[in-house]
Amino acid sequence: SRLGILIVRHLKRLERVILGYLEVCDGPEEEARLGILETLQCTIEHAWPRMPCRLPVLLRALLKMIWDVHTDQGSTPEPVKVALLQGATECLILLDRCSEGQVKVLLEGVYSSCEETPVRECIRKVQENT
Repeated sequence: SRLGILIVRHLKRLERVILGYLEVCDGPEEEARLGILETLQCTIEHAWPRMPCRLPVLLRALLKMIWDVHTDQGSTPEPVKVALLQGATECLILLDRCSEGQVKVLLEGVYSSCEETPVRECIRKVQENT
């Protein structure tokens, strides 16, 4: 957040780091994933004009993380899973705002084809947010 809009200078490298952290489960407390979701939220808020072109990659990574968290049978406590899903949902809402509703349009097909309640709940929150 200290960099503000100057984060744009580092977006390409930061995007690779964010995607890497979203892909990997880092233990029961998921501290790295929770931290990277905060970083992504802050990045979207400060560099929002540059986010629409990164939308496909970020949307895919967030949806994959949501699915991974939902299907995780490991030792991750339920409150941590809820925090991860909430953080990912917040990122999707921010992406939708800066892309003028593109995320809602893209998620319509996912919502109708997905039968998993937690995943549908995340998508519903994004679709209902204005």
